[in-house]
Amino acid sequence: MEIKVRVPGSCGELVQGVHKGKPYLVTCPIDAYTIVWVSDAWQGQEGLGEKSCLALKLTLDFLGKTSFPYGIRLKSELPHGKGMASSSADIAAVSAAAASALGKRLSPEEIFRIATAIEPTDPVFFPGYVCANQQDGSIYAEYADWPQLKIAIFDTGGTVDTLWLHSKFGMVGAEMPPPVFLSDAVSMEQQIAEAATRSAQANQMALPKPCFEELLNHALSRGALGLNTAHSGTVYGVLWPADMPWGYVDMYAREMAVCMPQLDYLMYAQMISGGIIYE
Repeated sequence: MEIKVRVPGSCGELVQGVHKGKPYLVTCPIDAYTIVWVSDAWQGQEGLGEKSCLALKLTLDFLGKTSFPYGIRLKSELPHGKGMASSSADIAAVSAAAASALGKRLSPEEIFRIATAIEPTDPVFFPGYVCANQQDGSIYAEYADWPQLKIAIFDTGGTVDTLWLHSKFGMVGAEMPPPVFLSDAVSMEQQIAEAATRSAQANQMALPKPCFEELLNHALSRGALGLNTAHSGTVYGVLWPADMPWGYVDMYAREMAVCMPQLDYLMYAQMISGGIIYE
């Protein structure tokens, strides 16, 4: 028996805020993944951190099992502590793979309950894109067909401990209602980018990042649509139209990194539908 599961990470959040005393975020899944393998050909755990080990335990508890009889291995393409949903992807992938090995396919809602018992969670494992309460596991809205924007990801340095941040400051995000996206208004790409940029700007009051206005102005002058940010992390995303050629995205991103040496150009990525991929 061999099971392989992939769960995407994110480039921060498209929008994050607080409305009527409840936190929410809008997911921004990208094509970089946590990958988990389960096999009956070997034993033990490889690559699992503290949170993913706890995810395994809570999944077994949920299924009424007392032990896990298989080997499990985790590998991530996502840097930790940057706001790229690395822990959320780790937790979801471990939970999904372990349950599958034991004959159960957990729903995204079930995984969300397990994950939020560990920490505030980015629900990148839901299909499409969602607006959700990252603390209690509520889903407010689901968006199936969004334009898959291209993103140039920049790091401002250091790491942020999500659990520490939430324990110290409580709900992270400005007071604002969740965005409403209308398909018959301006282009969906522009609506998403404008909402993301407003949310990133508001987050400068809570977790300021260097070069915000300079990066935004430079990006807009090169044809980008706006910025998003990791509201409890260290990364920016420059949002580009889905039809922008990758060569231009990379060229302009490298140009920005030269102009703003405080920023580290990490990678380019594409927004994708979230979800759990079983292989």
